Amino acid sequence: MAGYTPMMQQYLSIKAEYPDAFLFFRLGDFYEMFFDDARLAAKELEITLTSRDTGKERTPMCGVPYHSAEMYIGRLIEKGYRVAICEQVEDPASAKGVVKREVVRVITPGTVVEEKMLTDQENNFLAAVTRRHGQFAVAASDLSTGEFYVTAISGDPQAVIDELAAYQPKEVVLDTELAEDAFKEELKLRLRTLITTPALPPQGERERALTEHFPDSRSVLTTPVLEEVAGLLLGYLQTTQKRALSHMNRIQRYDANRFMVLDASARQTLELTRSLREGKKAGSLLGLLDQTATAMGSRLLKKWLDKPLLDVHKIEERQQVVQALMEEWILQDEIRDKLKEVYDLERLSARIAYGSANGRDLLALQRSLKAIPGLKQELIQTGNPALKQIAEEMDPLTELADRIEQSIAEEAPVTIREGNLIRDGYDEELDRLRMAKREGKDWIARLQQQEREKTGIKSLKIGFNKVFGYYIEVTKPNLRYLPEGRYQRKQTLANAERFVTPELKERERLILEAEERSVELEYQLFLQIRDRIAQEIPAIQHLADQVARLDVLHSFALVSGKYRYVRPEIKDDDRLRIEGGRHPVVEAAMGEGEFVANDSDMDGEHRQVLLITGPNMAGKSTYMRQVALITVMAQVGCFVPAKRAEIGIVDRIFTRIGAADDLVGGRSTFMVEMDETRLALAQATSRSLILLDEVGRGTSTYDGMALAQAIVEHIHHHVGAKTLFSTHYHELTRLEKELDRVLNLHARCVERDGKVVFLHRMEPGGADRSYGIHVAQLSGMPREVIQRAQGLLETLEGQAETAGAHQLDLFSFGSEQPADPVEQEALRALREWDLMNRTPLETVQFLFEWQQKLKSGGGSHG
Repeated sequence: MAGYTPMMQQYLSIKAEYPDAFLFFRLGDFYEMFFDDARLAAKELEITLTSRDTGKERTPMCGVPYHSAEMYIGRLIEKGYRVAICEQVEDPASAKGVVKREVVRVITPGTVVEEKMLTDQENNFLAAVTRRHGQFAVAASDLSTGEFYVTAISGDPQAVIDELAAYQPKEVVLDTELAEDAFKEELKLRLRTLITTPALPPQGERERALTEHFPDSRSVLTTPVLEEVAGLLLGYLQTTQKRALSHMNRIQRYDANRFMVLDASARQTLELTRSLREGKKAGSLLGLLDQTATAMGSRLLKKWLDKPLLDVHKIEERQQVVQALMEEWILQDEIRDKLKEVYDLERLSARIAYGSANGRDLLALQRSLKAIPGLKQELIQTGNPALKQIAEEMDPLTELADRIEQSIAEEAPVTIREGNLIRDGYDEELDRLRMAKREGKDWIARLQQQEREKTGIKSLKIGFNKVFGYYIEVTKPNLRYLPEGRYQRKQTLANAERFVTPELKERERLILEAEERSVELEYQLFLQIRDRIAQEIPAIQHLADQVARLDVLHSFALVSGKYRYVRPEIKDDDRLRIEGGRHPVVEAAMGEGEFVANDSDMDGEHRQVLLITGPNMAGKSTYMRQVALITVMAQVGCFVPAKRAEIGIVDRIFTRIGAADDLVGGRSTFMVEMDETRLALAQATSRSLILLDEVGRGTSTYDGMALAQAIVEHIHHHVGAKTLFSTHYHELTRLEKELDRVLNLHARCVERDGKVVFLHRMEPGGADRSYGIHVAQLSGMPREVIQRAQGLLETLEGQAETAGAHQLDLFSFGSEQPADPVEQEALRALREWDLMNRTPLETVQFLFEWQQKLKSGGGSHG
């Protein structure tokens, strides 16, 4: 560092401690970056790269204003970077030499608390994973809400990844052992999130810090691996945040086996929280069910959907509240209006604990607390025991609300350093200083009137600016009217002169002194008020829990009432019986009464595997998904779209629906299909639900058929899970006669005037034909191709009847007029096109290309 200026030596010394983060180095009103940080930041933030003389050389430099830094930091965090905030920690006016600076916080994707960097309705989780003696542990925390969860998981890495997927963490912390393991690469591949392996204090120090922060941790963390993972996560938070995290005051340990398991594939396929088409909340089950009025409720709803319950009693407790709210439909709007008055208590608590809450945040807390008594009254007056119990759990914290109302100004500003924060009458000294300010300004107003009268200059005015303070301004034509010797010239302007008088300067001193002291006093008073409120954070968090829970259950009631859902009967057995079931999201997107309802009846003894046949577009996938979604809805405590439903607890849902290559992982569609199917066969139990759609389509016909049959047999003989298995291999329908727990279903279609009509109704038995040519016609296949295919099909069917042939040469029919070369090529392409399993968009593109070829190449038939 020799040759650099002292300031740059300081920078380099601090930067060496944070090599993997942008160092935002405070210089006056800017955060500056240097060297490689500057080059990369200039590129990522699209700001100007300049340079600065640092003694040894001109150093690359860029910077952002202090007051708008949050926006720039947010953009870097969104791109997956870390930012170390280096502040001046002593007054530059009193510094001897270089101002002392130090990093006060490191912001990472998983440690964001800034309101503008967060999404109201989504958590921002940081996760950690450890492994000891073959057992894994997972911890997850949202610094912006104070949540902290831990769980132990058996030694299956896939189960760990599934658990992490439920949190969708922005960042995952691994211990050093796992960081050098193949698990890290698998994690990167599956979660595609930031993986961190930090340098932390030794394990012993982390354990002591854990006990100090969570005094009851030893009663919660009963195994070494749980202690390790909690210590790892807390250690990372303390190392990066460099402050007390008082709002993070409770560890919530849970048993992952007490919740339904939904891996990333199942969540995606079922569109639980994001639609497949656009990847957005709209079009998903979450988008449908989320009629919550608070951000807390919206986040809790997502957590419930990610972890449906397995406990019949807890499910029924939720159902009771939903039913009570539906019965009290007259009060639904009143309850919703009260909920809308409650702000995000979880994140308000975090900002209070963090010391970043301003006056408006405290007013938001106060208004939220003021809404609670009315909300409690609405619930109590129903007389319903379930609603009264929720009301009794809500403490309105009346004393705290009154304290805020008495102390914080109604129109408090965003900043806490410029005054106007504290109400008049709250503090005697502040009132005296404010009176002195007001009297001083009244004196100024009187002085202005007196000077106008004395001089006769009606345009004379007294003004103020931060550079010169108070001044008397006189236009140049009126200067001759000023008495000599009394006015001291202070500033000359183009058209006026500015003066001061001894009495004006003295009054200015008194006013500014009172103003400076009052602003500082307000700041200190505000800190005291905020610190006192911070002591109530556990009570505020408990209230937030109750409000969020009510909000979610109220949302369930609203949706259930709107779409005529019914209360499912939850049982601790393997029966799954749905009468008149509907796909909740598809039904909501259609007009009232347009969705075709279907029954489902499954169990482990007689109706374990439903083998579903029928053409694409007939509703097979929709039917399979609706069974799974109704199960999920039932086990989160919501009512379900059906006439009647009896749901035996399902411990896990496996899905293999839809074609998708894993480009990042280098896996073909068929390999993805086989991996997901293998997982189901290996991990499903007799209480699981498996959805398999067209398994085997990614390989040759006979390979696929053999695989499909072997999979059905294995599930039937060895797994015992309830299974919906759709297939285009009609030959498999014979399994109903060979396996006693397999039943055939088909998506019913009828022909009218030579056209196929999809009834979207599932009926017993196998499909009698595929209707492939009709589907092709619906998709817009060229007329000449359709006609040729129909002729070929008739010939094939005729020869099959006489010769029993399984497969014929499409172009060897003696009576048929031979196609020209272009038609031959088109028909060969059509024969090989997997129409049953291609998307409409792919088919349209395929047809368009062949239509152009047929038009340009000419075809003599059609």
